[in-house]
Amino acid sequence: MADIIDIKVNGKQHRVEAEQGMPLLYLLRNKLELNGPKYGCGIGQCGSCMVLLNGKATPSCAVPGSAVAAYEITTLDGLVKDGKLDIVQEAFVDEQAAQCGYCMNGMIISAKALLADNPKPSDAEIRQALNGVLCRCGTHTRIINAVKKAAAQMNGNPNARKS
Repeated sequence: MADIIDIKVNGKQHRVEAEQGMPLLYLLRNKLELNGPKYGCGIGQCGSCMVLLNGKATPSCAVPGSAVAAYEITTLDGLVKDGKLDIVQEAFVDEQAAQCGYCMNGMIISAKALLADNPKPSDAEIRQALNGVLCRCGTHTRIINAVKKAAAQMNGNPNARKS
């Protein structure tokens, strides 16, 4: 049996029909065609499906779409404003942090949540914030540098150099 779900994603209100218990990830990808969040493990452990729920990084595969009606949902796609990448996305590009790129959604969303709560994180705090996202490519140093670069730019250093 299908439900009608009203959700707000990337600043826009949507009304979608979804099967009961359908994970938010499927709703975003299949109903709204927002392909930033990726399917990885399906049990909320790899982080490739991360979205921001009221600013908190949350694995969308582990949350039923019907449970988020009261939330502001932001996907990787929603970080782009007027065709311009968010400062965190730009830092990941500048630092060439992606290799295969599958974890990038989770890394960027987690970094965005971290920097919103803690604009000057230590390396340990960055590692802790990104701990819920698996990356097998070995670009962890570049990912951490990207988060540090985004933090520096957000704190008034627009010329933060590449590491």
